[in-house]
Amino acid sequence: MADGHLYVAMQPIVDLARREIFGYEALVRSRSPDFPDPPSILRAAVADGFMGELGRALRLMAVQACPDSRLFLNLHPSEFDEGWLVRPDDAIFSHDRSIYLEITESVPLSHFRWCHSVLREVRSKGVYLAVDDLGAGYSNFKYIADLAPEVVKLDRDLITNLDSDPRLRTLVTSLVSLCRDLGAKVVAEGIETTSELHAIEECGAQYGQGYLLARPAFPPPKVSWAAFNRRT
Repeated sequence: MADGHLYVAMQPIVDLARREIFGYEALVRSRSPDFPDPPSILRAAVADGFMGELGRALRLMAVQACPDSRLFLNLHPSEFDEGWLVRPDDAIFSHDRSIYLEITESVPLSHFRWCHSVLREVRSKGVYLAVDDLGAGYSNFKYIADLAPEVVKLDRDLITNLDSDPRLRTLVTSLVSLCRDLGAKVVAEGIETTSELHAIEECGAQYGQGYLLARPAFPPPKVSWAAFNRRT
């Protein structure tokens, strides 16, 4: 699904117990050599004061790409400075399945009260919240408690070597338990090996995402279910 040079690649988020696709995360991509990676797209949008409009366009692309699936949509902090997100004609309010707006945990919200007010308005209309990148750098757990997200996504840094590092496994198991106690389900991001997949299952995470299961693509890719049956 493209808009000029921009399009969204979809990556499945898998229910680890049910062995089924729970939803898709939409990831911005560009065919233009001027924007070789997603950060370059976002930097240009912020610099030009275009982030709010870009976010709206990407949400529409995602809804059109996966009309029958739950969607995880990244929300850049700069979007809180513009009014696009709360417009009643935004695509997220007409999608037939659940929408999860992802806020990056490693990027602090500089004006928390205003951001929380915007999120409260959006969530009152049935949209859910996911906190992304837990474990990337400094993790503010009060931030998670205050926002009360429905989903928390564990950063790849917590998944690497999970299968071979007992102390890391203890930490991740505790984080999963903490998130559950706070009312949030957990997605383990960046799963790249079968050993990591089985380790994160043992830690109790409900959902998984990563190259082992499927790379971001358009049209939305299928999942490699054989990974669940392999042992290393």
